[in-house]
Amino acid sequence: MSTILTLVELTHQGEVSASARGLLAAAASLGTPVAVVATPTPLSEDAISQLGALGATGIYQAVGAEAATVLGTPSVEALAGAVAALAPQAVLAANSVDGREIAARLAVRVGGALLADAVSLRTDGGQIVAEHSVFGGSYAVESTVEGGLAVITIRQGAIEGNAPAATPDVTTVELSGSGAGARIDAVNDAPVTSSRPELRAAKTVVSGGRGLGSKENFVLVEQLADALGAAVGASRAAVDAGFVPQTAQVGQTGVSVSPQLYIALGISGAIQHRAGMQTAKTIVAINKDGDSPIFDVADFGIVGDVFTVVPQLIEALGARAR
Repeated sequence: MSTILTLVELTHQGEVSASARGLLAAAASLGTPVAVVATPTPLSEDAISQLGALGATGIYQAVGAEAATVLGTPSVEALAGAVAALAPQAVLAANSVDGREIAARLAVRVGGALLADAVSLRTDGGQIVAEHSVFGGSYAVESTVEGGLAVITIRQGAIEGNAPAATPDVTTVELSGSGAGARIDAVNDAPVTSSRPELRAAKTVVSGGRGLGSKENFVLVEQLADALGAAVGASRAAVDAGFVPQTAQVGQTGVSVSPQLYIALGISGAIQHRAGMQTAKTIVAINKDGDSPIFDVADFGIVGDVFTVVPQLIEALGARAR
């Protein structure tokens, strides 16, 4: 089978990022997944075991101190080295801020082509075909690369399933140490203010809109999210009204999410919002206006008052848990 390289991003504590699971699952559906890591020190046995459990049949780790202090460049060099050594059919990266930059720089360096923000991948006649949700989610289009290496960024949360566990072969090389690029002088962790999942990568998201009416009423969204172990999102209208911070905004000018379950409470479903969530696997909408556009993309819809329906839902979830 063809080798598929996957860029595994690490936190500054050296932990494997949450995007690795989906990337390795996507790689396994196309060929043989090999994880590529730029790291200041060799990966720990725990990290190697974790990547094996996620499906990496091989690990190509490029080790050098600059991996901790230089933005982007070490990962580009690690991937370029892996491309030269392993001749892959494709390179996959998360469609994160860092992943997009690294993928674009790699495509230029190796003479490949970039397919950005894919929501699914498949093979057709030996070629990799990427599906994208474009123009505010109004269209699904497919793209492929004819000649050259395919470098693909994947929307976080879009790929389901897990790759079969493996015992990875580990290849260790040294980074060249060129050090070109912006440097990190210091890292200050933001205080953890919530135990809820991170919005972009969450498997379940509960979002609220202007229909909640006030910041005080928005607590209903948080209560349902906590009952489901979900992340909290919001429409732009709810953010503009001051119900929640802008970091919770889902949509074209906010965060794009592809969870297994997306629940929309009091959200009308403007195109700007649908663009950021309609690739969710299952969409549930609760709104008292049966003509709201959100019902056009919902798999299940409830026409009713969120202040009546949602408390009953939370109570039912609590009774089921007991």
